[in-house]
Amino acid sequence: MNDILLLKPGELFLKGLNKRYFEEKLMNNLRRRLKHVGRFEVSCRQSTFYVEARDEESDLDEALAAAQQVFGFASVTRAAACEKDKDVIARKAIEYLRDDMLAVKSFKVETKRSDKRFELTSIELSQYVGGLLAEAYPNAKAQMHDPELVVHLEVREMAAYVHARPLPGAGGMPVGSNGSAVTLLSGGIDSPVSTYLIAKRGVRLVPVHFFSFPYTSELAKEKVISLAKLLEPYTGRMTLQIVPFTHIQEEIRRCCPEEYFTLIMRRFMMRIAEDIALHNDCKAIVTGENLGQVASQTMEAMASTQSVLHNIPVLQPLIGMDKLDIIAHARKIGTFETSILPYEDCCTVFTPRHPKTRPTLAEVAEAESAMDIEGLVKEAIAGIERIKIGYEC
Repeated sequence: MNDILLLKPGELFLKGLNKRYFEEKLMNNLRRRLKHVGRFEVSCRQSTFYVEARDEESDLDEALAAAQQVFGFASVTRAAACEKDKDVIARKAIEYLRDDMLAVKSFKVETKRSDKRFELTSIELSQYVGGLLAEAYPNAKAQMHDPELVVHLEVREMAAYVHARPLPGAGGMPVGSNGSAVTLLSGGIDSPVSTYLIAKRGVRLVPVHFFSFPYTSELAKEKVISLAKLLEPYTGRMTLQIVPFTHIQEEIRRCCPEEYFTLIMRRFMMRIAEDIALHNDCKAIVTGENLGQVASQTMEAMASTQSVLHNIPVLQPLIGMDKLDIIAHARKIGTFETSILPYEDCCTVFTPRHPKTRPTLAEVAEAESAMDIEGLVKEAIAGIERIKIGYEC
């Protein structure tokens, strides 16, 4: 028997009658992710997902790396499959775990026996295989508490499996299981992380970027496209919406008091994002806002920007996070180095010298009252450029 991947879901065990729905979402997401790696057979039995290569050209290690980016799995393991016979299992453990056993001074064996027809209990099989491992590798002593290595045996419906050290999965919920949302994606550090974290909660995303050419360059636009591509292994395929924002920002500068520039700009972003959400069956807007980080992220400022929305929630996964924690997340998911490239986005255009930090809603409404709000929003929406990320050509 060839090696196999065993993938264990995380939060799905909390689901009751809806569990099958979440498993099907997870199955479809895993199959889509592996499609670009090779030819694999994917199945689910007893709440464990199995991945088997269909041909010799399909690399199981590449499949393992890809599976680690699929939200919904708590652990991912490469395992050796064998017949459900105690001596065959013991031989497989001795052969398959040779490098692991030679590298440690202590070990123990843990068995999960899902097939209750198997001749030995879980404890009996652990003791049997553990004894033979100790004879084969006298350098490693059996130790039940805090061993260096845990040898895992699983006796399941189709076969027995031997493995060590399960790798952590991406966690969270299957993308698409908790609806869809618009996510505001700038070229900075924060918004890719907020997009990642909301996708981790099972949300399918429509990324929206506001582009102010020529004040921001084509390189800035390419930077955001690169960030979307880095996120796609986690979020699944997306259609990036590039909103032309130059005319709106020029009109803000022409018509509005300087200290309100950023607040009014963000109110326009919310109006446009809401329209995109309504036309893409999205139930929320996701932002990378972090309380107190900049002038537009005070409670009063956020209330003024969100007040233009009509019955659609704003999700802010970074709202209470420390900036160092956000940077750590960005490094982990691989977006940090791209985010710090020196190409500015529209948020840096016409930045006020002394921004208003404690506005009232009446003040902001008065400050933007000279603008043709509805006309500018319609114009921007009509000019949206849509770029498919992760779709097959």
